[in-house]
Amino acid sequence: MSEQRSPRITTRPAPRRTIAQRFEADLSAPVLAAGTRIQNVRQISERVAMGRALWRELVIGFASQLGDLRLGFTQLAALYVLADGSTLTIGELAESINRSPSATSRLIDGLVKRRLVERAVEEADRRQKVLRLTPRGHAILRVVDRARAEQFLSAVRPMPTAERAVVAMGVAALATHAISRRGRLIRATREPGT
Repeated sequence: MSEQRSPRITTRPAPRRTIAQRFEADLSAPVLAAGTRIQNVRQISERVAMGRALWRELVIGFASQLGDLRLGFTQLAALYVLADGSTLTIGELAESINRSPSATSRLIDGLVKRRLVERAVEEADRRQKVLRLTPRGHAILRVVDRARAEQFLSAVRPMPTAERAVVAMGVAALATHAISRRGRLIRATREPGT
């Protein structure tokens, strides 16, 4: 029986700035160079149809990495929810990841055992426990983010400049929409009746 080693996790500062700079260097210049020129509709629809192959590669890479990290997708979702620095109760986290409180509690038990999440007593109500991402949890997310950015960039780099520009504009539009949508969801969740 072979011993399974867990991946080495470091607690270096987040490389988000490095990842952002890499994205900017790879994608921003083509966007500026392309201006408002966009390929014809047929070329765009052909590229969208081929998006399934790219999605397949990204999902396979993602699943492989999660297997290496011994992390399930729902566990990863919980880590991302806690990554913004807020503290949540089990019930609030369960609502965020669309799971029952009992299933979320079991999920958190595993993350606490791995020292990715910690439980703490709520200052305002000492009977209530809140969840917080640990430095080790943040480190896992940096590893995941870095690998996904590298995988995405390796698919985008070989593209012609004009196509890279279209991808960059699409990614920017999707990110803007996701950020504004998340803000609306948070307001709707935290401010009932408004």
